[in-house]
Amino acid sequence: MISEDYKKHFKANFRLAFPVILSQLGHIMVNVVDSMMVGQLGTVPLAAASLSNSIFTVILVFGLGISYGITPLVAAADGRKNKNRISLLLINGVMVSVITGVILFLAGYLLSPYLYFLDQPEAVVALTIPYLNICFFSLIPLMVFQGFKQFAEGLSLTKQSMYISVFANALNIIGNYILIYGKFGAPALGFIGAAISTLLARVIMAGIMGIYILYSEELKPYRLHWERQFISMLYMFRIVKLGFPISVQMLFEMGAFSFSAVMIGWLGAKELAAHQIAISIASVTYMMASGIAAAATIRVGNLFGQGYISEMRSAGFISFIMAVAFMSVCGLILIIAKNFIPQLYIQDQEVITLAAGLLIIAALFQISDGVQVVGLGALRGLEDVKVPSIISLLAYWVLGLPMGYILCFRLGFGVNGIWTGLLAGLSLAALLIFLRFKKLSLVK
Repeated sequence: MISEDYKKHFKANFRLAFPVILSQLGHIMVNVVDSMMVGQLGTVPLAAASLSNSIFTVILVFGLGISYGITPLVAAADGRKNKNRISLLLINGVMVSVITGVILFLAGYLLSPYLYFLDQPEAVVALTIPYLNICFFSLIPLMVFQGFKQFAEGLSLTKQSMYISVFANALNIIGNYILIYGKFGAPALGFIGAAISTLLARVIMAGIMGIYILYSEELKPYRLHWERQFISMLYMFRIVKLGFPISVQMLFEMGAFSFSAVMIGWLGAKELAAHQIAISIASVTYMMASGIAAAATIRVGNLFGQGYISEMRSAGFISFIMAVAFMSVCGLILIIAKNFIPQLYIQDQEVITLAAGLLIIAALFQISDGVQVVGLGALRGLEDVKVPSIISLLAYWVLGLPMGYILCFRLGFGVNGIWTGLLAGLSLAALLIFLRFKKLSLVK
């Protein structure tokens, strides 16, 4: 029998997690839909989508990590009913997000010409660079959205960003159809059309989320300091101090997946296209699990701020249980649909066969992926962000990638070898992060 205490925490976690899951799903479905629609153009465009998303993700997660520093600070201040502090976190959190977005755009734009040095198929790189530059520019409105979104989530307001993300994803699908294929009198822009559609959707997301935060009546008490003179280097430093290690941890994790795509690119365009299919599906389940992680951050941070340590610990553990249950179902679906899913992207039988094999490996690491992302969320609620970065470094760069390289290029397992290395890295990360929360929640 499940205790009443755990039932209570499950309900509270689910109320927070469900809207965030849909919101995160909206985020990642932009890339999935882009890949599906671009895949109809052929193997090379789909391979370019894989390389583009791999590079873009590395830059993106750094920005997301910085913005994630806002939520636990707001949640803790909300637990203490400190409206003045929450108000200062609003203006300074958005300011940090905007500055981060501009810096990341400039960094990505200046570095994109160096993709030719990654020894990828030349036709793939030629398509990738202009697409990437537009995506990098879209980071500015996306980070504006993130600043407002993470603030709202810190106050346990998760439904608004869900509605906005779902709406923006619908707009992106329509935009893709019009701009990729040249419908309703628009020029057929192909691969580039997907990037332009994504940019427009992200501008709209940022605008709607900003209007909600700045004009809704329920958030009026937190707009007290929405003036220039209340921009505080101290508050911005506090957000960055918490967010930067989160960014580093995410860079180690996502960077490993991105570098695996570079290694797969050494094998050829078909392997890279298969990787894009499998990783886009794995990203969907990951982002949905990260909705549970966001709820864990909010609940753990809020209860920790109120000093309810036992309640905080229970809220964290029920989050792990939710992740294991959800990701087990996802893994089963991937196994059952392994041959069907690739056909949604492409008709090349060789690519479909390769992708089906990768989806089996993806199914095997679903539980590990869910446990590690939820554990990271719970630890953020405790403002523990440095040790998880070290865990990610060890799991992915000391174990996962070297193991994948050896299995692929030394032992001849090909693309499956690289993915097996990722499976090993995720499993180690999940174990260590769970043990870290178990220990730290007792100490706290």
